[in-house]
Amino acid sequence: MQANSSRMVRSGRAVLLGLSALLVGACATEYPAAPTSAATPDYNYIIGPGDSVNIIVWRNPELSMTVPVRPDGKITTPLVEDLPAMGKDSSTLARDIEKALAKFIRDPVVTVIVGGFSGPYSEQIRVIGEAAKPQFLPYKQKMTLLDVMIAVGGVTDFADGNRASILRTSEGKQYGVRLKDLIKKGDVSANVDVKPGDILIIPQSWF
Repeated sequence: MQANSSRMVRSGRAVLLGLSALLVGACATEYPAAPTSAATPDYNYIIGPGDSVNIIVWRNPELSMTVPVRPDGKITTPLVEDLPAMGKDSSTLARDIEKALAKFIRDPVVTVIVGGFSGPYSEQIRVIGEAAKPQFLPYKQKMTLLDVMIAVGGVTDFADGNRASILRTSEGKQYGVRLKDLIKKGDVSANVDVKPGDILIIPQSWF
């Protein structure tokens, strides 16, 4: 009888250990940890649909104006119709406008100032899953995971923050991040850089 009791105790312990291992596995992300540093020093903002561009043509105020970037990624100004703007930085767009205006005026000098800052879809940060406010965010130089979480209002009560991951579209890789440690525990070591085009996926807790 005592031997049976000992076997039952050992079996119970084995079950508890097995359950503990499963719970630990469920709480851990299956992806490698995201690199802490990922910002690119030479990053230039890329124009996207919904942005506004203030075009200044030196000594030609009648050609200077602010125009929106249309959903098709193009702009229209006096003497310049349907010029692609999406995917370019402000300097590149200014040079393209100068080339287009050179057909009509001599040695045009153009400056482009961008506003709105939506950026193209390929550059935006997307947050999906158990975020308080899932949405897309325009990327900003040296933007971090903490910046993203502040912008989306944190996570829901059902989020499994430490199983969250970043799909890095620019590399075709997926990395694990520790949102619970970062937000709930204030563990700044869990804060990492994000990159243009990142998708933050926040899963629901299993228990």
